[in-house]
Amino acid sequence: MASSSSSSAAARSSQLTGSKYDVFLSFRGEDTLRNFTSYLYQGLKNKGILTFLDDNRLENGDSLSKELVKAIEESRVAVIIFSKNYATSRWCLNELVKIMECTEKNGQLVMPVFYDVEPSDVRNQTGSFAEAFAEHEKMYNNDIEGMQKVKGWRSALTAAANIVGYYIRDE
Repeated sequence: MASSSSSSAAARSSQLTGSKYDVFLSFRGEDTLRNFTSYLYQGLKNKGILTFLDDNRLENGDSLSKELVKAIEESRVAVIIFSKNYATSRWCLNELVKIMECTEKNGQLVMPVFYDVEPSDVRNQTGSFAEAFAEHEKMYNNDIEGMQKVKGWRSALTAAANIVGYYIRDE
């Protein structure tokens, strides 16, 4: 009985706020899709929580699709699953910037999950995050607009990592 009432409560909540999704999942597929993210998605779905999971994405470009931007904008909560290779993906970093914009403009709730990474590595871009940013900076070395994008990614990572989240160690 409790699960059906929570399902209908989640549906009503989405309708009241005008949101299409209760939750948007941001993740690096190669790190977490086949384990943590798919289990989280299934658990949310089993509870009747309408969750956007883009498991067919092609992360070859810099630009987010209109569908993805709309899904972020139309979600009440964004769960960001930071993993070792999250920052290697410009796509993930662009998602993160959009999520943080929605947090500022619309009050979207952000829930960071630090999956086998230290929150301080995300916040300060150290460890694997430092390596990823060294590559991004090398790629955009002579591109003022690109370096502005890198600066925005850094800022979004710091802001998101300053939000109290969940630390999960894969042992």
